Parts: sequence; structure tokens; C-alpha cells
Amino acid sequence: MRYEKPESTAEAVRLLANEAGLARVLAGGTDLLVQMKSGMVEPDLVVDIKQIAGMRTVTPEAGGFRIGAAVSGAELGENAEVVAQWPGVVEGFNLIGSTQVQGRCTMAGNLCNASPAGDAVPSLVAANATARVAGPNGERDVTIEQIPVGPGRISLAKGEFITSIFLPARPARSSDAYLRFIPRTEMDIAVASAAVNLTLGEDGTVTAARVAVGAVAPTVRLVEPAAQALIGTKLDEDALAALAAACSAAANPINDKRGTIEYRTHVVGVLAKRAALIAYERAGGRK
Repeated sequence: MRYEKPESTAEAVRLLANEAGLARVLAGGTDLLVQMKSGMVEPDLVVDIKQIAGMRTVTPEAGGFRIGAAVSGAELGENAEVVAQWPGVVEGFNLIGSTQVQGRCTMAGNLCNASPAGDAVPSLVAANATARVAGPNGERDVTIEQIPVGPGRISLAKGEFITSIFLPARPARSSDAYLRFIPRTEMDIAVASAAVNLTLGEDGTVTAARVAVGAVAPTVRLVEPAAQALIGTKLDEDALAALAAACSAAANPINDKRGTIEYRTHVVGVLAKRAALIAYERAGGRK
């Protein structure tokens, strides 16, 4: 195995594109190193991107934030501006692993690991965040929901990798929330999860919404009928019931030892209702 530590995006792209064997990108390494030690993957090339400019920084941009691909959960959790504007995004990211893992794990890595239960992904989808992808044909911006295409599979082509994630500007009276259910009290992965992003009018009516669910389908799903159920309401009981029903209808989970299809389908609706109420209060609404 070769280990390379490029100092530019162009050099990283060249290394990844020219490798005839299996190449992997190393940012935090909390998934990759475990997979290597367990024999799940045996890369011919590991490209460490941490020394490339911008990979470890959070930069204000166009009213939002550009988060470098190697920014850790601990680092983002200490960024007061991001926490204030996107609390749901940060709380999802900060649920990954232990305190030690938080010092290394990255949102881009959680996204590219493509686990249906990845905690960083639903809130990014609800936020309408985008990933900047560098590759042999230059840079392109891709919506977060377009990156995973199935468990463990992503849409990036050979030579491409994510350099940053962009969280857009926030309208006034906006906020978000993320919730998951796990069998244990901590250090587990989601059986079901939901993220809700809301904007309110001056009277407390929801004027815009995005809802995403995780761990109940092969990829995180943006549930547009659930968002439509909230728009024009103040989260009355009928709106919340319609939200829950839409999220349950969007679920296509599996049976396993951690949860049945019926259980996951029900719980994801419950989580969406609770997340919507939290986001509503954070945005300045009152129930």
C-alpha cells in the first residue's frame, strides 16, 4: 500500500485518477482505518487530504458556511456561528461515535461512507446543503442527497473527492433539528432518524420546510410530502399527523436484529414530529 500526502487539490486528483488499483481518501479515518484493520478493504493507495489548504477550515461564504472536508465534529461543535444558524446539522454530526471519534470524524467522510444510518447526512439533506467535488474535469457542486446511491456506494467518479460542504444562508426565523432512535443510550447507530428544517413567517406560520429521514431506506430520503404538510400551518395536530404519515410512507426499511420493518416505519414518523416541534421553537415559534 502507498500513502500519499498531497498539498494541493490538483495533486490529490492526479493521484486518485492515475491509481490503477483501489484508492481511498483519508480525512478523519474513523471509517477507513476500521475497515482496513478488519480486512473489509485493502487499498493500493491512501491519499491523505488534511494538508490541502481549506480542508481544516470553516469559512463564511454568501451568508452561509463552507466547511472543509477534514473539519472534525469537535471543531464544528465549537464554532458558535454555525451552531447558532444550523443547530440540527451540528447535533447530527456530533452524535457520531465517542469523544475520541469526534476529534477525527468528518461530515464528508460520514457522507461518503454511505451508511443509510449516517447521522451527519439527514440534517445536511434537510438543510439543502451541497458538496463541492473536485475531479479530473474540474470542480462541481452536488446536492448532498445525490452523493449516496446505496449502502456503501456513492456517485463520485474515479479521481473525484469532496473538498468541502456548503451550508446556505439562513432566512430570518429559521432553524432545524435532528433526532434519532438507538437501542442503547449512546455509542450506537440509528434505527430510524429524522431531520426537519423550517422557516416561519412573522405570525409563526411555516413558510418553507424540508424534511429528511434516515436509516429507513437504502439512502437518506428527502420527503417532500412531509414538508408540504407543514407549510401554511403552525404545526397543529393535523399537520403533525400528516407529517408523520408522509415520513412513514416514505420509509422502506429492512428487518434486522435492531428493529423490524413495522417498528422503523412507525418510529420515523414519531421522530419527525418531535424534530419539527423542536425546529419550530428554535425558529421562534411558540406551541
